[in-house]
Amino acid sequence: MSTLKMKEKIRTTVSHGYHVEPFSTSREQPQEDQRDKRSHHCPHCEEIFPFLSKLKIHLKIHTGEKPYSCSDCGKCFKTSTHLKVHQKTHTGEKPYYCSDCGKRFKTSTQLKVHQKTHTGEKPYYCSDCGTSFSNLGTLKTHQRIHTGEKPYSCSDCGASFSNLGTLKTHQRIHTGDKPYVCSDCGKCFKTSTELKVHRRTHTGEKPYYCSDCGTSFSQLSHLNSHERIHTGEKPYSCSDCVKYFKTSNELKVHQRTHTGEKPYVCSDCGKCFKTSTELKVNRRTHTGEKPYYCSDCGTSFSQLSHLNSHELIHTGEKPYSCSDCVKYFKTSNELKVHQRTHTGEKPFFCPDCGTSFSQLSNLNSHERIHTGEKPYSCSDCVKYFKTSSELKVHQRTHTGEKPYVCSDCVICFKTSTELKVHQRTHTGEKPYSCSYCGKCLKTSNELKVHQRTHTGEKPYSCSYCGKCLKTSNELKVHQRTHTGEKPYVCSDCGKCFTTSTHLKVHQRTHTGERPYYCSDSGKCFKTSNELKVHQRTHTGEKPFFCPDCVKCFKTSTHLKVHQRTHTGERPYSCSDCVKYFKTSTDLKVHQRTHTGEKPYSCSDCGVSFSRLDTLKRHQHIHEGEKPYSCSACVKCFKTATELKVHQRTHT
Repeated sequence: MSTLKMKEKIRTTVSHGYHVEPFSTSREQPQEDQRDKRSHHCPHCEEIFPFLSKLKIHLKIHTGEKPYSCSDCGKCFKTSTHLKVHQKTHTGEKPYYCSDCGKRFKTSTQLKVHQKTHTGEKPYYCSDCGTSFSNLGTLKTHQRIHTGEKPYSCSDCGASFSNLGTLKTHQRIHTGDKPYVCSDCGKCFKTSTELKVHRRTHTGEKPYYCSDCGTSFSQLSHLNSHERIHTGEKPYSCSDCVKYFKTSNELKVHQRTHTGEKPYVCSDCGKCFKTSTELKVNRRTHTGEKPYYCSDCGTSFSQLSHLNSHELIHTGEKPYSCSDCVKYFKTSNELKVHQRTHTGEKPFFCPDCGTSFSQLSNLNSHERIHTGEKPYSCSDCVKYFKTSSELKVHQRTHTGEKPYVCSDCVICFKTSTELKVHQRTHTGEKPYSCSYCGKCLKTSNELKVHQRTHTGEKPYSCSYCGKCLKTSNELKVHQRTHTGEKPYVCSDCGKCFTTSTHLKVHQRTHTGERPYYCSDSGKCFKTSNELKVHQRTHTGEKPFFCPDCVKCFKTSTHLKVHQRTHTGERPYSCSDCVKYFKTSTDLKVHQRTHTGEKPYSCSDCGVSFSRLDTLKRHQHIHEGEKPYSCSACVKCFKTATELKVHQRTHT
């Protein structure tokens, strides 16, 4: 285009742009400072410029024209000055030098702004709130907070912004452009600030210090949030539930619990998340990325918070204390969750059944009960799990890893929870008390199960027979009566058992171990339950009542068997003759009539018996013992049956 035509075009643009003075000719250009320093309005956004040359540059924002391109990377720019500054990123040239601190800058403007950090000079004041700024551009951007003006809009989604830099950064969401590359690990970032913050993960630099406790942070925003822990300040309130938050971002995320909004979608599994951080963490379950390493033991983690918590295992540090019970915790989040045991707060609700939870992770796990989702699979046995934590614990059954060691007895455990519960056997601590009977228990789960004895609740039903049980473990064990599964094998005799407890008790028949001791009679027992039942012979306690005849029993099993005399129930059938029995023991004894098995033999004469009680009666012959005496005439008998027959002579 000829110079004449260009002048004509600009004359037209300017006259249509609300400045009717004719544009000066080339001879008049040097006098622009005096004659043309007038108001030039942009016809697109109402911005005003003192010089026509400035308006011309500005118009390129609207037209998108970028006539100056970089020969090194092909990037285009609106002005030759911008191109020149950009080219210094390739050459590394920083010709402007700060005499105070030695820092170098690509432009004189950058140096000028920087020097104000030394002088403290902030000559530009906001007339609305009095805040002062070191440069005019920052003041202008700030004033838009008061006016609400957002003159820069995104052509892709229509979002508006108060400054051009924010728009540019936003547009990278659409283009995917991440021009800032980390020289240490090759990661790319949308902004130079993001890169700067990221680099501190490599250098370990934490330049922001808390004046109250000395904790240091890599980002100023993190320090600001942290300082509110000391001040207790929560300036951001939710209009829906009047909760208060330390940061606007916390409020924003919280409000999504009301709206249900989950704007971040995982391209791998389609899951939606409330925050970009949650999405980032989820993506690592697909990629397997664990970028955070422990310098002490080399363990890697997918989240920085997990690494921070882990490192406290090595230091033993628990800096967060509960003001209610003086317990100490490794993280502020652990403390927060713990404090809910005092307040009873359960802020996370299930939309399907209304159950509330004190932790979001517990709600997420619970929701999978409704969806049936088990996204975590074991590579060794292809079992699926609802949470990554469940998978991790399960994998230890394959590796045999038990990383948690008791300092008192050196027993090892697969999980920290198992260790914690075990340690209470040493301390005697039972922190969970039943509101119905006052009984204290070691774990919240034990309390939950115990309370079902009061409420009668049996939430787990068997899909085979419809029987309801108090715990998921009881259901699991019960279902093995249908499937016939006996996964626990004795290494000594090859016998199989449905539970690990039954196997443990059985193994004591080989070892002869009887670890439970009665202080009244000196007798020893294989199980704590046997000891408990035995001690009732001393106390006379019979805590199990029959509601039909008010008879009392020492054990729930005895009560159960007794109740079958009322119901007529005989659940155990013989496969040889189809006879039915009230107990599995009765069935076992009966089956010996078919097999001819007589496992109980007399040590005196060698006679064998199918039942232990028959052997005991027989042994009275050798001993001459008559332990059963008649209360009416003081005669003695060898068996209870003989006594019974005799007593009829009195009636």
